[in-house]
Amino acid sequence: MPSASARRGAAARPAGHRKGPPRPDLRALREALPASERAVVADYERHLSLERGLSPHTVRAYVGDVVSLLAFLTEAEDDGPARALADLDVGLLRAWLAGQRSGGAGRTTLARRAAAARTFTAWAHRQGVLKADPGGRLAAPRAHRTLPGVLRAEQAGELMQAAAAGAEQRDPVALRDRAVVELLYATGIRVSELCGLDVGVVDFDRRVVSVIGKGDKERTVPFGVPAAEALTTWLDAGRPELLGGKLGKALFLGVRGNRLDPRAARRIVHEAVAAVPGALDMGPHGLRHSAATHLLEGGADLRSVQELLGHATLATTQLYTHVTVDRLKAIHDRAHPRA
Repeated sequence: MPSASARRGAAARPAGHRKGPPRPDLRALREALPASERAVVADYERHLSLERGLSPHTVRAYVGDVVSLLAFLTEAEDDGPARALADLDVGLLRAWLAGQRSGGAGRTTLARRAAAARTFTAWAHRQGVLKADPGGRLAAPRAHRTLPGVLRAEQAGELMQAAAAGAEQRDPVALRDRAVVELLYATGIRVSELCGLDVGVVDFDRRVVSVIGKGDKERTVPFGVPAAEALTTWLDAGRPELLGGKLGKALFLGVRGNRLDPRAARRIVHEAVAAVPGALDMGPHGLRHSAATHLLEGGADLRSVQELLGHATLATTQLYTHVTVDRLKAIHDRAHPRA
């Protein structure tokens, strides 16, 4: 495990991370919109957050896509005036997506932005902002459903051993990092869910944690003895040190005693996995994939894994069955005498 001082310092970009095209300044684009369209964006943002109950991350993504679309509309053409929201039609939607593709957006990103546009135009039509809903005629390329990379079961064990070894000196940051890695793998929860946990949601008697997932849906997820031990040690010997006498209810803390940021949690996992020889570089989502795959390989049924992961549909969980089958086929090819 990296030293505590290295973890406290500025982290290098994780291995394998590719720098994509530069992101536009959405705040500046939003402020540059006409006042009437800024008001529409604000109303739409309230609709997503208050009426639909979407997570802050999802709201930011959807609003950012709408701001990008409206900024595209208001750009003046060489041979004509700038267009307004009322001019929006399916041709302009397609032109916007084409520009996104030319800018380097992949199929998955294009599919999400098309979905965001359809959601917005349907809402705008219901509100009377648009006379018709052009998004209903918008098609987009299907997102690639790539098979997730996962740790082998023995690599997951090595990861936990490395995290435990790093915490032997009782450094509060190392104790936190071990608890983070143990809980992510034990439960398969999302990194945003982990960082949103408070101390009071952990039930050590039943070894379960109450999680608020997407759409503010609450679910209860069990964890095992190793995660319970790591959490207990963190709460007893690590968290008070980082809290430094301040009041706070967050389960996991940053080095300044505030709630742990998802970016810091991702860095913790990347650095921990880097200590395992031969392991793929991965963050918290990779541990989530690994936990689901190992559950299925151990005999868990899809419905149970769906409940644990907080998937809205079984179709999402079924992606993990493909990972498991591919792994079993590889083992068969290597080991069976008649493969």
